[in-house]
Amino acid sequence: MSDDAQGTTGMPEAATCGVIEVGGSHATAAIVDAGASPRVVESATLALDPALSAEALLDAFIAPALRLRESSATRWVVAMPGPFDYERGIGVFGAVAKFDALRDVDVRAGMASRLGVAPDGIRFVNDAAAYAIGEWAYGAGTRVERQVCVTLGTGVGSAFLDRGRIVTDADGVPPDGWVYPLQFAGRPLEDTVSTRAIVAEHTRRTGRACTVKQIAAEAVEGQADAVASLDRAMSALGLTLAPWLASFRADRLTVGGSMVRSWPVLSGALRDGLARGGTPDGLDVVPSRLLDTAPLLGAAHWLRTVDLPASAAPD
Repeated sequence: MSDDAQGTTGMPEAATCGVIEVGGSHATAAIVDAGASPRVVESATLALDPALSAEALLDAFIAPALRLRESSATRWVVAMPGPFDYERGIGVFGAVAKFDALRDVDVRAGMASRLGVAPDGIRFVNDAAAYAIGEWAYGAGTRVERQVCVTLGTGVGSAFLDRGRIVTDADGVPPDGWVYPLQFAGRPLEDTVSTRAIVAEHTRRTGRACTVKQIAAEAVEGQADAVASLDRAMSALGLTLAPWLASFRADRLTVGGSMVRSWPVLSGALRDGLARGGTPDGLDVVPSRLLDTAPLLGAAHWLRTVDLPASAAPD
């Protein structure tokens, strides 16, 4: 997405909602037509520094919304990374290398006052869950019964879906549906699978500081250290996910996030790790089709269905 607002306006108010997606290095705001065929009407993205103060972070979260031509939405859904208290809108961050200043901060109140809406006009959903719902609902030709989505970027986001519904507390699902705290080689998974981990591994091997995008480009060229750095991370991801995919009886694993643009140099080691970890036969492993649009459409879809019983939820 570009830094400028884009798209057309003129949708009926009742059919639209505002969406803010907060990432580890950016915030995106969008007006989404949440009708029968949801689409992003307009959007804007701005970079943010996760180490900012609480007040500066809250300003940064809503800054893209102020760039939208149609920014007067009264309903907003915010796709926020964890750990976060999504019901109360309170930060639970700490020791996750981002948003430390928001720990115990009432993010709902802070964003509502800045957007000029009532606090109950803002709902929060996990960003990886929003991504997963978007991919499940709109990214594939078929909607499988059980889908797991992981998002790869500054960390590892995850969501487990049963017929499009978020599952956070059930047999076969890690606590909260989060895989980032799972252990690999005695350490949290994000110490091996994350932007910082891949960059650190590549630097250890080469003595050079490169971005993941640069490392991926070198891997495409066949440079051994780049290949090994990515393979280490993706193999670890596959090995760690495999038992949970089996216990959840997953039909599909969707991989999204900023790293998935380098899918050709990620998929081989990931599939190898999954196979060695014992993934179920017939598991469909696919990259995101919607990319940046997935969490925006997914958050809007979630907002439409969150208060409805499963039998009444829109398709």
